[in-house]
Amino acid sequence: MKLPVIKHLTTFIAENDVDFVLETIETLESLTEVSTLKDEELDVIGELISNMYGAVEVNKLIKEGQAPKDAINAFMQRVMGSIDR
Repeated sequence: MKLPVIKHLTTFIAENDVDFVLETIETLESLTEVSTLKDEELDVIGELISNMYGAVEVNKLIKEGQAPKDAINAFMQRVMGSIDR
């Protein structure tokens, strides 16, 4: 996951609508089923999907009342905590 990408997508969601990102996630997930994709291509799609899900989660935290900076920090701490396990 890349923090600058998540921040950018969070701004996109705030300016537009989370549904755009959710529909893009569905499209990318569907693309992963193409049998001729190379591993590198699947890795890129997976990274995009991860960043988009991250932005959706940060958006949820913001809607629950957290400041954007706090929401991003809380999300990243959760991610880092799950990696350390």
